[in-house]
Amino acid sequence: MIAVENPVPCGACPLNACPGLRQHDPAVVPWIQTFKTGEIQIDRGEILSEQGSSGRGLYTVLEGILIRYLSLEDGRRQIVNFMFPGDLIGLQGTFEEAASHSVEALLPSRLCTFETTRFYDLIVEQPRLGYDITWLAAKEESALEAHLSALGQRTAKERVTYLAVWLLRRAIATCTTDGENRLAVAITQAQIADMLGLSLVHTNRTVKALARDGLVFWRPNGIEIPDLEAAAEFTQIGNAVDRLRPFM
Repeated sequence: MIAVENPVPCGACPLNACPGLRQHDPAVVPWIQTFKTGEIQIDRGEILSEQGSSGRGLYTVLEGILIRYLSLEDGRRQIVNFMFPGDLIGLQGTFEEAASHSVEALLPSRLCTFETTRFYDLIVEQPRLGYDITWLAAKEESALEAHLSALGQRTAKERVTYLAVWLLRRAIATCTTDGENRLAVAITQAQIADMLGLSLVHTNRTVKALARDGLVFWRPNGIEIPDLEAAAEFTQIGNAVDRLRPFM
């Protein structure tokens, strides 16, 4: 983890150009700039925060993709979500609670850092930002509900397709795709299994079956879905367009 020497000014934030993110009110940008303390860069596989730690970092993902996961006592882990540009990380720390999960970079990532000791000031002085953060927390809960439904009610092929569709949709919304319907991120079959509650053998068979069907291609260097609408229909994920996501 290293500090970035030339942080991006909030007024020139590249996230404003992403189709799934809501641009800031120009009047609020100067306040956000005072709240921002800098930027950090982390490599793939590097841990941003560790389960049980009392670190109080508050971050917005500017570039890259990260994973949130829980570790069990026997060493197994459950991936609970993927974090994309615009997502807020470390909200628990602002309430002086130990982290209930770990966060690891899936791609080399760049994050904006904020002054957690001034979080109360944010709520008081910028109620709209406080509302946006509450909304993001609620959306995180909704995402976890959807992931839980995938684990409990879908077949293995539906689970893996669901994950691919969800990831690609988030990537499209946050300017993270690599061409049409492609996401250049190395998600291993072990990580798919950790997310979806499947054995590694079952995951391997499912990935191969989806490729034979031409529905989803999980490759070592990324994901491709030739027909995103058909894949969404197969896994019953729905085609509703989400409202623009705020970010800080």
